[in-house]
Amino acid sequence: MGVLKLKKKLLLLATGGTIASLQGDNGLVPGMTPDELIRFVDKVPPLYQLDTKRLMNIDSTNMQPESWITIAEAVRDHYADYDGFVITHGTDTMAYTSSALSYMLQQGSKPIVLTGSQVPMNFEPTDAKRNLQDAIRFACEDVAGVFVVFNGRVIQGTRAVKIKTKSYDAFESINHPYIGYVDGEEITYPLGKPTNDQHVLLCDTSVCTDVIVVKLYPGIKPELFDYLKQAYKGVIIESFGSGGIPIVGRNLLPKIEELIDSGIAVVITTQCLEEGEDLHRYEVGRKVVEKSIIHTRNMNTEAIVAKLMWTLGKSNVPNEVKQLMETPIAHDRLAT
Repeated sequence: MGVLKLKKKLLLLATGGTIASLQGDNGLVPGMTPDELIRFVDKVPPLYQLDTKRLMNIDSTNMQPESWITIAEAVRDHYADYDGFVITHGTDTMAYTSSALSYMLQQGSKPIVLTGSQVPMNFEPTDAKRNLQDAIRFACEDVAGVFVVFNGRVIQGTRAVKIKTKSYDAFESINHPYIGYVDGEEITYPLGKPTNDQHVLLCDTSVCTDVIVVKLYPGIKPELFDYLKQAYKGVIIESFGSGGIPIVGRNLLPKIEELIDSGIAVVITTQCLEEGEDLHRYEVGRKVVEKSIIHTRNMNTEAIVAKLMWTLGKSNVPNEVKQLMETPIAHDRLAT
């Protein structure tokens, strides 16, 4: 159970999203300021002091990797002045941002908490008030890392996935236990409170956005990969089942080999949401293992995209990219 002892100083960084949206002529559009948002929060004065800063005011559909950098650098620039950070964000790309921040901001000693809502703050009923209150409460905890707090659940930043478009329980922790649960002022940790080793924050915001996700389907043309070879430095293939790649009829393996021979990072994951890839299980997977493929184990696609962009921002050397991608960071995957 989380118990607060000292008043915490927090910074809320606002980016827009549904939580800050107002009804416009063409539908919902972000419009509320962070100060307007926190007026809806039932603050308990002894718990925290909250400052606010608006970084952007966009629908998260328009969130870009460059936006991740803006958020990460804002945390870095204010890191010494605050005990925790809350980032309000649209739900549609929140999992990408939480993953990206998990790679850009490492080894710190403070909580960085993302939240948002399915319904705007000034609507009734709404999940926005609870989610923001819960995120602020969790940001007062003595834990370190990037987290998503939504519908009373605390999710590791690299493990959050949005699975519903309307319901309040929109996010789940995929292939990883929930970190905790927030119920008012009480926080419980089912597997124990994460340790805080009090490290100095490392901020590395280098990214390469030349990355694409290809979802396989029956009938996909091998010739597609000829174009990818010219346009991208990293290709993430969402395979069938535990890692199957077609090798009969429209055989994709020769084209995948050409990508690898061209120095392009080729990552294999699965279209299945849970349990991850296992390329050794079937012949259609083992044929791929023989190549210099990057394995993802049980990572989710959102984390894979962010990690590959971040990794390619540091190196184009195939062995270095493979090693870093297959190294667990921020609990994003099982160890190889």
